[in-house]
Amino acid sequence: MYKVQPICGGDVKVDLPTCMYKLANVHAQPANSCTHEHALQNGEVDPSVRALEARQDEIMRKLYELKAAVEGLAKTVTTPDADMDLTVRGSLSSQSSSSFRGEADLDTLLGKDLGALRDIVINANPARPPLTLLVLHKMLCQRYRVLSTVHVHSSVSSVPPQLLSCLGPRHPDSYARHLFQLGFTLIWKDVPKLQMKFSVQNMCPVEGEASVARFLFKLLAPYPSDAAAATLVDSWVDTAFHQLAEGGAKERAAVMRALNLTLGRGPWLAGRDVSLADVACYCCLLLAGSASPAPANVQRWLESCENLGHFGPAKVLLQ
Repeated sequence: MYKVQPICGGDVKVDLPTCMYKLANVHAQPANSCTHEHALQNGEVDPSVRALEARQDEIMRKLYELKAAVEGLAKTVTTPDADMDLTVRGSLSSQSSSSFRGEADLDTLLGKDLGALRDIVINANPARPPLTLLVLHKMLCQRYRVLSTVHVHSSVSSVPPQLLSCLGPRHPDSYARHLFQLGFTLIWKDVPKLQMKFSVQNMCPVEGEASVARFLFKLLAPYPSDAAAATLVDSWVDTAFHQLAEGGAKERAAVMRALNLTLGRGPWLAGRDVSLADVACYCCLLLAGSASPAPANVQRWLESCENLGHFGPAKVLLQ
């Protein structure tokens, strides 16, 4: 479009440096310096270099510890619906670490996690309290160091006091999350169906009290390896939630007869030990109001469940 005359001539020479700045070579020794304190003999490392490496190792160790702590806190910050909570109550089981029946490997059950705490978050409707989860929570507290917390979501206007304290009183060490193995967070929220969220990044929500109960019970004991025994447990769990809790009078009467017949052959519903089948049927019987007119075998089984101590929170909540 137009031409501009050059401002400076092309014969101007500019000395360009080969580097931004110069530093003395720390490995080269001056010609007039032969003292013992500066010479490196037999490949020995200078003491100042050793001190620098030790300092760097210590800094890296602290950084790794800080990273693990931050990742644990990040799980707390990303707790579902944590920003909408109105009331917070925390608790831990009163048992000391010496009274735990056993320390299970959560890395094997839930996958390896570098965070400080694994937090199981459950959304439940206060109009239908999940009794089975309260019983399983009691059992988890006797197996693990559990940090239990109750929240109230903004979608719920009010919650009875017994629901706010259903997981027990606040533990004095609840601020130190690294002392616990498992977090149990219960959020009273207006939801049509119970929901559980464990890993927000890697796991979709689990819906339904029966499905959540199966997940939690596997943290206590593995499902029977025998297919017939596992099917028997699942059958009783489905019967409890679909027929006892939601069925009519005829369905409940049929279930009561089946319970009485099965309990006449053994102390528990699925084997020689208490299982998820017993937990589910007991809680659904209480919720349906069918515990009072129970046959003899069922009444004896109800008393056996209450003697274990795990079922106390469910019965107290309905009183």
